Amino acid sequence: MIPQRANLLVINIFEEGGALFMYTSLICFIIILALFIKELIKKDDREKTIRLLSSVSLFVLVWGFLGQIIGLMGALDSISSATGISDSVMATGLKISILSPMFGMIVFLIARIFIIGLIVAKKK
Repeated sequence: MIPQRANLLVINIFEEGGALFMYTSLICFIIILALFIKELIKKDDREKTIRLLSSVSLFVLVWGFLGQIIGLMGALDSISSATGISDSVMATGLKISILSPMFGMIVFLIARIFIIGLIVAKKK
């Protein structure tokens, strides 16, 4: 069983990284998992599944970087209007801006591993 503190930490990371971008990436991750599991069980149309996995994985990667750019633009606007900004506030803002593309890259890499697995399994 996952401790309550760990649940709050995961939810906090998703909120800090930008709820829209992080939860959309999570939904894409669930879609990727479902497509991969469906293909393993049903072995329906492997080429179509590989194309879908490729498209969704690329979408989630670009979506994460879009979230970062939008977040950085807002942060830079706030910084430019502030009279003084501390280094710790700047570092925290940069850390938060990296969460969305980092999660997008993780989902992208997992999807690419699934694609490689499906290609290898197809050859047999």
